[in-house]
Amino acid sequence: MDKTIVELFAGVGGFRLGFDKLNSGWKTVWFSQWEPGKKTQWAHDCYVSHYGDEKDLNGELTTGIDIASVDKNAIPDHTLLVGGFPCQDYSVAHSLKGEKGIEGKKGVLWWQIRDTIIAKQPPFCLFENVDRLLKSPAKQRGRDFGMILACLNNLDYDVEWRVINAAQYGCAQRRRRTFIFAYKRNTKYFKNQKNRSVDSILDSEGFFAKGFPVDTIDKRMIKTTKIPEDLLEVSDNFRFLFENSGYLHDGELHTLKVQEIEEKPIVLRDILQSNVDEEYYLSTDQLKDWTYMKGSKRIERVAANGHKYVYSEGPVGFPDAYDKPGRTMLTSEGTKNRSTHVVADPWTGRLRILTPIEAERLQGFDDDWTNTGMTNRQRYFCMGNALVVPLITRMGKQIDNLIKEE
Repeated sequence: MDKTIVELFAGVGGFRLGFDKLNSGWKTVWFSQWEPGKKTQWAHDCYVSHYGDEKDLNGELTTGIDIASVDKNAIPDHTLLVGGFPCQDYSVAHSLKGEKGIEGKKGVLWWQIRDTIIAKQPPFCLFENVDRLLKSPAKQRGRDFGMILACLNNLDYDVEWRVINAAQYGCAQRRRRTFIFAYKRNTKYFKNQKNRSVDSILDSEGFFAKGFPVDTIDKRMIKTTKIPEDLLEVSDNFRFLFENSGYLHDGELHTLKVQEIEEKPIVLRDILQSNVDEEYYLSTDQLKDWTYMKGSKRIERVAANGHKYVYSEGPVGFPDAYDKPGRTMLTSEGTKNRSTHVVADPWTGRLRILTPIEAERLQGFDDDWTNTGMTNRQRYFCMGNALVVPLITRMGKQIDNLIKEE
């Protein structure tokens, strides 16, 4: 089996960089990156500056246009489909064309992934999403993730998933993300896994359990249910409390809260630069505002209907601790914002924000990865949207091993 990848919602290339670092022969044959409504496609241009553009089967450059406009049949065949897609509203309704058809909400990117799978039938898929995916929406907990699982089940895939905190497995950031690994039921990997017990897959023999070890589980704590095949049934009625680990086999899903065997992380001190430019330091007259933003609050507010309530939030470390990994980086990183990291510079003792290179290091990218002509604001934004590269390399090692068996 060849080692070819198609990367959807590629951002600045985190998936590709993660697999490249394996040096094991993976080749990305096509990618897509498009920010709707943006005049300048910063992430796409950054990706192209590192890797060049990719052509579809018709010889056309289609990676710089909306994925919804792409003919999925023209995407090259591939072994592994990857992508980090946003958590959106995955509900569906009857289509206007008849009761047997369904339509998801316009602009929801999961349906572009599903259309790609239908057209190309890749043996393996690896996706990334936010951790709240498992619990959304608030009014019907588990529906959105249930919709994804139902789609994959109907397309003849088994699925394993895991919520991974990057810092617990040796990285520099306390970033929790949901990872989904799906594999076609005609693969040797499926044939091997289907003969294993559910508890062994969650405990030691599954894709994520091998790459990201956990403590011995209590199989009595595994929750099990059937996922409906009818997507309308999932959309209207499915509810389920998903835990941080799970396995879908032939329509039956199993989930369990696992306890990670934690590894020593990279701490914030280890990623800091010396001789940082003055522009990153906080001025004396800004300290009052920063102290207020980072502090705890209890504020009385009035809702639109006249109801009074108290808005409260706890304190954020100010400055951020040197001896811990960084907090989850958001797209607002680098702005005057409660979520922005602030450190006491080890060489000057003065408070400052992180540099763009330090933001890249939090995500495990190479230094100056985003230094491709975009502004610092855009560099922070792209990193806030990115994934943790070393996690992808680690998953890639697992995929390398199972590809050998194919």
